[in-house]
Amino acid sequence: MNSSFRERTALALSLLLIVSGCSATERLNQAAVAKGRAAAGLVLPPLPDDLRRQEAHAPVLEGEPLIAILARERQALDRANARQGRTVEFYDDLTSRYGRRR
Repeated sequence: MNSSFRERTALALSLLLIVSGCSATERLNQAAVAKGRAAAGLVLPPLPDDLRRQEAHAPVLEGEPLIAILARERQALDRANARQGRTVEFYDDLTSRYGRRR
């Protein structure tokens, strides 16, 4: 065999090894990414700040008619109930995307 044929064969085999090595490296990288995601667990979106806020009672001013105080207190209750409704919607959205809690 002449040396030119040996050199071309060696080059071809070297390239084959390099190409197959890159393929294996890519598969290893993909497996590592999948393993890392599994180990990290589920990343939930942050809870909206509005849902953490507490609703204060309506202020009671001396000499103010009780009906006015009651009206403000009911407005505060309406805001709290609306916030609680948004919390339920947020949780329902999470369970529909990520599954039920066990």
